[in-house]
Amino acid sequence: MHYLTEQGVSLDANFSKFGYDAHLRTRELEPPASSMSRGSSVHGPRDWDGERRKGRSLKLWKRPVVRQYLHKGLIWRSSELQEVASFELFVDLLYVGIIAIIGDQAVEHPTGSGLLQFTIVFSIGWKIWSDLQIITSWLEADDIVQRLSVMFVMACLIGFTLNIVEAFETTYTMMIAFYVTQRMFQSAYLLWISYLIPMIRGFMVAQVIIAVTGSAVWTAGIHVDYPARLAPIWIALLFDMVGQIVLVAVVRRAQRPRNGIGPMFRKWFEFHPSLNIEHKTERTNAFVTLVFGYSVIGLFYQNKAAYGINAFFGKAVLGLIQAFCFNWLYFEIDGWNIQTHAIRRHVLSSVIWITIHLPFIMSYVLAGASLSRLVVAHDCQDAEVEQLSGNSAVLSEEEIPRGLRWFYCAGLGAALLSMSVISYTHVHKKFDGQRVTKRSRLGLRVAVALIMICLPLAESLSSLQLTSTSTGLVVLVLIFDLYGCTFVGESFVRDGRKCKYWADCPRKRRRALEEAMKSGVMVKVEELADDEKGYVPAP
Repeated sequence: MHYLTEQGVSLDANFSKFGYDAHLRTRELEPPASSMSRGSSVHGPRDWDGERRKGRSLKLWKRPVVRQYLHKGLIWRSSELQEVASFELFVDLLYVGIIAIIGDQAVEHPTGSGLLQFTIVFSIGWKIWSDLQIITSWLEADDIVQRLSVMFVMACLIGFTLNIVEAFETTYTMMIAFYVTQRMFQSAYLLWISYLIPMIRGFMVAQVIIAVTGSAVWTAGIHVDYPARLAPIWIALLFDMVGQIVLVAVVRRAQRPRNGIGPMFRKWFEFHPSLNIEHKTERTNAFVTLVFGYSVIGLFYQNKAAYGINAFFGKAVLGLIQAFCFNWLYFEIDGWNIQTHAIRRHVLSSVIWITIHLPFIMSYVLAGASLSRLVVAHDCQDAEVEQLSGNSAVLSEEEIPRGLRWFYCAGLGAALLSMSVISYTHVHKKFDGQRVTKRSRLGLRVAVALIMICLPLAESLSSLQLTSTSTGLVVLVLIFDLYGCTFVGESFVRDGRKCKYWADCPRKRRRALEEAMKSGVMVKVEELADDEKGYVPAP
């Protein structure tokens, strides 16, 4: 009974945030005998003061523990919520510079070839971040060796980033060498885990096979000249991006009865680690916030005019409004009132939610990098290049390249389309009297996204007109979503409900209070509270 009670309490917050799952179970390890006093029991009252004062040492190495695993249709996990480690946030700080370099390199050459190279490099960088996040979510090893391993991966990430700009000219071999090195390092770590934890050995070995196969194709592509090199690049990306999805599909089929798969194969994948939903959502939200922050940083320019309220300032403010609206839509509209999260809803919705974040983030980074060039462009009135100083004046252009228009508008449109798909994968709570249904609101988003993608066809639009038009469309989507989430019987502008107070008081005192109110006599609540014990006013 105690175990069932503890499980219900520990999962209550998880269910309320991400939705109910009847296949979820928790398991708590028994405390060591040394921590229990004589005569006490495991299920007795906890010594909160003692636990608060008791410290914990950080060891050089300790055996890793699977945080969450799937077995015969049931997900077993720790009852405690998994928090994001400080070194994971430190890795995100490194990605601020990586995103800036990749985005700036793309807008330097706003062509089809530049977009192709941007897609390849960004996908590789995303894969490095995703691998580190997944392994951290699977395994708990809070020791010094884990932090040193993360430091090694970050060193490879820096080496990868330093070779991005000239990757398709002279430094492609070095860039891929750093990527393959971190992949092989993580593969060796997973092989070690398969030895330490035989329960998940099959799944770990399968992960290693996928990584080694993709790395072999990457290595072979080094010896092929561009553009013939694109063939092994896309094959390797397919292995890296889709391999794990295929593996999950195979494992799910292996667990079904009468699936035509041998018992040896079923036993090989009887246990396999599963993603922790809290950790996955928190890490993804942190990365999305980082991307929104990058788009805001790109708005800053160096002003030289004595009176700096001009078109440059207006475009920067419009870009800020645009980023704020996207942040509002992603976190407070789509992430609010969720009944069942996409990861918990179904395996298909989970795969779509995880996969669609790559084109969403990639598109928004491309649009944000392009917006940084539109802000300093002097192709409209009240925008003179003499009003800029430093690098802002150097980057200012009199005529916006056609490719930059497509990067900005198509990037915003693709990001809005991806956000619509992300929102659709969730099951949001329904209530009677909602002004606009979710499907109708998403329909407007799709329509606005298509309009944004087609905006570059109007080549007469200046940078100010292009920025103001796209920002107005994003604000329209936000207002429509805010209006659609309200009740029909309530005012959208203000809250028409009157403020009410309640209190518990004896019957005689209540009658006296009602008569005093009818006669218009002023009643002092403080005196009533002092006279009548238990009278507790509350809003």
